[in-house]
Amino acid sequence: MAELSLQHIDKIYDNKVQAVFDFNLDVKDGELIVLVGPSGCGKSTTLRMVAGLEDISAGHLLLDGKDITRVPAKDRDMAMVFQNYALYGHMTVYENMAFSLTLRKENPNVIHKKVMAAAEILGLTSQLNKKPAQLSGGQRQRVAMGRSIVRNPKVFLFDEPLSNLDAKLRGATRREILLLHKRLNATMLYVTHDQTEALTLADRIVCMSMGHVQQVGTPLELYDSPNNVFVASFIGLPPMNLLDVEVDHGELVGKDFRVSLNPEQKRLLESYQGKPVILGVRPEDVEEGAGIPLTVSVNENLGMNTLVYGNIGGPSGIKLSAKLKGWKNYRHGDRIQVCFKRIHLFDKETTNAIR
Repeated sequence: MAELSLQHIDKIYDNKVQAVFDFNLDVKDGELIVLVGPSGCGKSTTLRMVAGLEDISAGHLLLDGKDITRVPAKDRDMAMVFQNYALYGHMTVYENMAFSLTLRKENPNVIHKKVMAAAEILGLTSQLNKKPAQLSGGQRQRVAMGRSIVRNPKVFLFDEPLSNLDAKLRGATRREILLLHKRLNATMLYVTHDQTEALTLADRIVCMSMGHVQQVGTPLELYDSPNNVFVASFIGLPPMNLLDVEVDHGELVGKDFRVSLNPEQKRLLESYQGKPVILGVRPEDVEEGAGIPLTVSVNENLGMNTLVYGNIGGPSGIKLSAKLKGWKNYRHGDRIQVCFKRIHLFDKETTNAIR
């Protein structure tokens, strides 16, 4: 496979709108990197620049140490899997998978061997004589992946490949992509707006917003130690609770509640005495226990856990979501007590994590 390096990459369109700002990333050989963020954050544009489908306005793109910034897409030795499959409807699965090799005029025996090997990996051997219209969405996406595999590219690029699938197929195909990565030990760049895909697939995640990289790290690093409020609220489902509080001599004081700080947190907030900060707490770090009054508005049972949505204090209080262990039967208006097992702290002005 290959190593990929994006160095100070910018994308500025002819109308002077800048979509990507100073993007830097080193992708290791065999690494699966997921670019995640909301629509319009610049992740797909970045992927298209890597593929050669968009010009790079500034910066350099290196593949195995060679500068390919101005190399045409067809000569970059990369394969892209699109959101809409991009299959030829009049061709069979076999013909679709073999198409790029046929264009290169490769030996038919070599083509057959490569197509059959890819079909075996993806479980498509029984579908090779069918047309795309006869396949399910998940099977079509596997054909698109197979078409990439037969090329044996240095880098695989995925642009939201699961967004057209229903929830069940999305989960199954996600697992297939993960198995494919392990089996091929392939270098992959994968774009998605779905943070569940990012957390389950990635070796490392690049979280983007408004064209800027917000944080790069392992899924656990982004989940456990978010750099700022954006990452904290985007990674995790349900999203992190973000509460406005004020620092008051070893406590955080909010509307209708107080949270005591441990010695380390007191030290971190020494310079914030009397100032507002943002208190972050993940729903799974909220548990039943004396401390904070919560008025329940909605109760969602999930089997082993229950999602409880409510307001601190009364119905007009600050909204809070909690992921409690076990099956709960709370009703609208019930009053319970909760406490916070773990908290995160963010600067109110910069929205950066206080560490």
